[in-house]
Amino acid sequence: MSPIRVVVTGLGTAVRGLDSPEELLGGRRSDGASADPVDRLTGRGLRYKDRATKLAMVAGREALAAAALIGADGAPTVPGESVGTVVSTNFGNVDTMCETVATIARDTYLATSPMLLPATSSNVVASWLAITHGLRGANLTLCNGRTSGLDAVNWGRLLIGSGRVERALVVGVEPDNPAVRHLAPEQDEFFDGAAALVLESAASAAARGVRPLAGLGPYARRAEHTRAVADVRAGEPRAVGLWCVPEHPEGIRAPGASLGAVPGSAVHDLSALLGPSSGALGVLQCVTGTAWLAGAAPDEADAVVLASAGIGDTGRDDAAAALILTPAGSA
Repeated sequence: MSPIRVVVTGLGTAVRGLDSPEELLGGRRSDGASADPVDRLTGRGLRYKDRATKLAMVAGREALAAAALIGADGAPTVPGESVGTVVSTNFGNVDTMCETVATIARDTYLATSPMLLPATSSNVVASWLAITHGLRGANLTLCNGRTSGLDAVNWGRLLIGSGRVERALVVGVEPDNPAVRHLAPEQDEFFDGAAALVLESAASAAARGVRPLAGLGPYARRAEHTRAVADVRAGEPRAVGLWCVPEHPEGIRAPGASLGAVPGSAVHDLSALLGPSSGALGVLQCVTGTAWLAGAAPDEADAVVLASAGIGDTGRDDAAAALILTPAGSA
């Protein structure tokens, strides 16, 4: 049996200074940097949600709407059980956890709020996304270090390929708040935002009449960055037109031949644009790569996008991951 081809059909972002996923290919607009994307949320029920959840709700809603999977009322346009949710975040609701622990230490559990306790679940972001939009398929959160975002995209594909769901909303999110800064004192800047994409089988997109924006190519998670890149390039040898590079203290500025990219490739360092984005990075890379394939790639180009996260072979990270995005019309 041939594997199910999985495509991207919707994108969303919630980042200060950026109004659309396409702007991830450029720079932040200074005139929009003061606008908090969370302000796009209105209505009741927001009081007890942490910042990561709110950011994810903004980006997730945008991606679902772009894929025509929800209507104007936010309800699903397809059976809810056919849509799964995968979230990648390494810091997530740590602010809620720290607040709860401090409250118990100071005043015992009697001082905790029953409204706030459900938000201490490590799966709270994915849960609220599903509850808000009626997504009743498989629901999970990855807190998997620097490879977490690309791992989440691949887990979305696995859910579709295994028949668990027909579509998956994948969100990468990291908040910037005092609790996060306390846990990472070595950092002097932090990403505060979310990115989202909708994955679905090519057959599902065709049946719904939705235009695919990109296809998912090979994925690999290895102990070494060079090995992960080499393995995905072995499965997809077309020229790399855009390479979204990992976070790295020394920076990666040029695609070396040993990493599998080709001369002339554009190198895009999202961490330089947005700050270290941890578990959100891989999803940000895939949203950026899809936007490039869907509109910014040169005419007649048959190039692919290489996304890679984690530098396992330097000893700083324990693993590295790589994933290739292909043009929507290619196999």
